Amino acid sequence: MAERQNIEWKEIWKDDYLAWICGFANAQGGKLYIGMNDSGKVVGVKNAKKLLEDLQTKFVMQWVSLLMSTF
Repeated sequence: MAERQNIEWKEIWKDDYLAWICGFANAQGGKLYIGMNDSGKVVGVKNAKKLLEDLQTKFVMQWVSLLMSTF
């Protein structure tokens, strides 16, 4: 599987990727794989459980922020 317009591989999580996810949501969808290098090799994720917990919080906060900006 190669990177394409709707598939991105990233070795580590960066909060800047929230914008990528929004872009995917506003287009035809997409997938962001964390823990894969540019060659498509799985490199893993340190503290994956904590990352998933943190991402959930970040997504909710981003959504609430967007929702509040409409008022």
